[in-house]
Amino acid sequence: MNAILQFIQKREILVALIGGVVLGLLLGLAIGWWWWPVQWTNSMPGNLRSDFQSGYVLWVADQYHATNDLEEACSRLGVEYWKEGQLAETLEQLAQEQGGEEAVRLRDLAQALEAAPAVPAASVWERLRPAAMVCGVALLMVAFVGGVYLLVSRSRRPRAVSEEAGRGVGIAEELPPSERVSWGVEGPPLSQFVTTYTLGDDHYDPSFSIELESGEFMGECGVGISETIGVGAPNKVAAFEVWLFDKNDIRTVTKVLMSDYAFHDEALHTKLAPKGEPVLAAVEKNVILETKMLRVRARILETEYGAGNLPPDSFFGRLTVELAAWIKPGQEGTQPVAEADVPVMPPTL
Repeated sequence: MNAILQFIQKREILVALIGGVVLGLLLGLAIGWWWWPVQWTNSMPGNLRSDFQSGYVLWVADQYHATNDLEEACSRLGVEYWKEGQLAETLEQLAQEQGGEEAVRLRDLAQALEAAPAVPAASVWERLRPAAMVCGVALLMVAFVGGVYLLVSRSRRPRAVSEEAGRGVGIAEELPPSERVSWGVEGPPLSQFVTTYTLGDDHYDPSFSIELESGEFMGECGVGISETIGVGAPNKVAAFEVWLFDKNDIRTVTKVLMSDYAFHDEALHTKLAPKGEPVLAAVEKNVILETKMLRVRARILETEYGAGNLPPDSFFGRLTVELAAWIKPGQEGTQPVAEADVPVMPPTL
């Protein structure tokens, strides 16, 4: 049973498509055979069974012989719906089978029809209308099933993400440097931020500007999704990137916060190593990022792993990180590098 559930979760779109097709076929059969079966009315003689067709054509020939009204006979026969030459062939074959006066009347009708002006054939739309109606109903059923599936899948997503987090910035706020905290020789930070990721925020990518008291822009720092595992929604995040951009440095420094499973999985560890130094995400863990003029300390305040069919401790259900930024000692009065020497570039993750 677990294997079946895992298969369905990994192939939700395929299962939904196949389920929609099967359900549409079953509903179509139920509608067509039991609830609203097709009832033929005003069918053309060319669509009748052979014995009914013969009787109807004989009756039209008798009516034409009595009234000599060719227009009425053409209307009753629906000559525009017969294939080319089919009506004349039917009249001649029926005349040979009947003989006598019936044969004479049938041949008189055939001659009159042959001499009459040609009647325009039915348009392509009129011929394809029944098939188009069936296809339209089928498309409506598929759209209905798809809409129901979409509503159900959305309703089952975690709803703990705030409105702000839904825009991809997480739960983030800038904090004033605290005077009650011992910051060591570095002193209070220039800027301090806290950001929280919650499972379901697939666009999580907060960034924060680092500025002097004068308002001069010095750089940016932030946290973003680095690696996901598994399939289906929401994304299961196994690693985050903590990055620091310094406008006076050509580099963007990055370190990777990894889940316990990702950190100890050799393949994931090797895959993420080129993005930055791998770090096991643990509460009170400090991660230091340094550029030419800036130093940022990323401190993990909270970690919570998600539960599901994936390996234990493999993806985050919640992660809170505090970012504190300083100007490096001795760099307060340093002038920015000339633009001709080092281009100022935004951070690229």
